[in-house]
Amino acid sequence: MFFARFSFDPSPPRSRPGLLIGLSLLTAIFASSSALAQKSKPAPPVYGYQVVHSYPHDPEAFTQGLVYKSGYLYESTGLQGQSTVRKVDLQTGRVLQQAGLPDALFGEGITVWEERLIGITWQSQFGYVLDVQSFKPLARFSYPGEGWGLTHNGQEIIMSDGTAELRFLDPNNLRELRRLRVSAAGKPVTQINELEWVEGEVWANIWQTDRIARIDPKSGQVTGWIDLSGLLSAAERRQSNADVLNGIAYDPQTRRIFVTGKLWPKLFEIKLRPKP
Repeated sequence: MFFARFSFDPSPPRSRPGLLIGLSLLTAIFASSSALAQKSKPAPPVYGYQVVHSYPHDPEAFTQGLVYKSGYLYESTGLQGQSTVRKVDLQTGRVLQQAGLPDALFGEGITVWEERLIGITWQSQFGYVLDVQSFKPLARFSYPGEGWGLTHNGQEIIMSDGTAELRFLDPNNLRELRRLRVSAAGKPVTQINELEWVEGEVWANIWQTDRIARIDPKSGQVTGWIDLSGLLSAAERRQSNADVLNGIAYDPQTRRIFVTGKLWPKLFEIKLRPKP
């Protein structure tokens, strides 16, 4: 079933004429102060990485979403006619269970909320809910615009749409509650793709880059960048059809970080390292 979208009256409230000049001056002053503050913000620190272990990954998987739960990876793949949701054995990369999306759909990110697997699609403006054990369809929901990545903070579902905004959804009915604008050193950060909740932060792949943004979920500020350049070697890229970095999963019990990419032959467990 579909959920209704929000509606609101976009017309501004009327103001008394005598206040207009004063309000305009105040607005200009605050805008100028804000612009100066943004220009003076330092660039977020950049982290490197250490590979702890590498695992096999299906080189035909156009990875869109990645989740670690109860010893298994749950992965969504994209491309029309090839979009799937799958349960994967971490050690071998073997697909243990799989459900295909209708051919007309381009699958995007997923997250697991309790016993539900929630997924979104790219431009179809609706998502779906599956039983995480059986992959049986339970419901679907609508949203305006595009769908890119999903995660949750234990209270809300967090969704990206390729812009500089993160959407926060009610996990019970998947209606939008609010939005958060993401910026780094005063500039908006766009192309926010696959998401993961890691130790109180939102981690986000930035599409078409080898970087992950560490985002403060209260302010929207990028507090650090993770540079994963060279994670998949040049030789491995030449030998495969590997596309961009995409896919972050986190095991909170052991604090393991897993990353991969679209059509990558490997999935990596990494640790962060300070970068000079």
